[in-house]
Amino acid sequence: MRKNIVAGNWKMNLGFDEAEDLIDQINEELEKFDAKPTIILCPPSPYLELTSDMAEEGLFSCGAQNVAQWNNGAYTGEISAQMLDTIGVEYCIVGHSERRKYFKETSDEIAQKVDRLMENDIFPIFCCGEALEQREAGKHFEVVENQIKESLFHLSEEQILDVIIAYEPVWAIGTGKTATSEQAQEMHAHIRSLLEKKYSKEVAEEISILYGGSCNSKNAKELFANKDVDGGLIGGASLKKDDFIAIIKSF
Repeated sequence: MRKNIVAGNWKMNLGFDEAEDLIDQINEELEKFDAKPTIILCPPSPYLELTSDMAEEGLFSCGAQNVAQWNNGAYTGEISAQMLDTIGVEYCIVGHSERRKYFKETSDEIAQKVDRLMENDIFPIFCCGEALEQREAGKHFEVVENQIKESLFHLSEEQILDVIIAYEPVWAIGTGKTATSEQAQEMHAHIRSLLEKKYSKEVAEEISILYGGSCNSKNAKELFANKDVDGGLIGGASLKKDDFIAIIKSF
């Protein structure tokens, strides 16, 4: 049975002391839960070891926001999957729309990053989603299908089961706009149908598909109530303890 997941993507925010305090506060709240979804905290890279160390005694897992497509070598500023593995990182976001937009990441590069993570037993959180003009042109299903096919469909059935997919309508990220519950369910169902066609119904039903795009404490419950929405990849709201905990309680 697939997992319900809430992952916090902190992006490029917080100082070291602020990050440590927020982790402590979140974990204290998680200790009050009888049952909860899988919780993943994805801090900026300088705080990964802090987060993974605290995760050992905590009720959450540590995820990175990015990884290099190379194993090692003369790539100044890059961080390899092997390095992430050695400090206890269990998950890693790949293909986020901000990486695609600002750093011009291609589907081929993202596929390579997925492979490096797989080789080091790190679970990829693969992001896909359309821009506003693509949705308005009626190409949103096609765009997401191509992103998934080009970066994930080289994986075996065994490998794809270790992937978490996050649908993030680009037009809803950091804008305050959110896909309606119906729009989210429609795209998540489409993604699951692609997985079923490529692999099998059994495989498609096992893969968690998260919604990412201005998901917050006010709309999370309605979004998560959809049969194909298994949780959220949370941006700004993950930086506020009360909001993040409220989202977790939305299941």
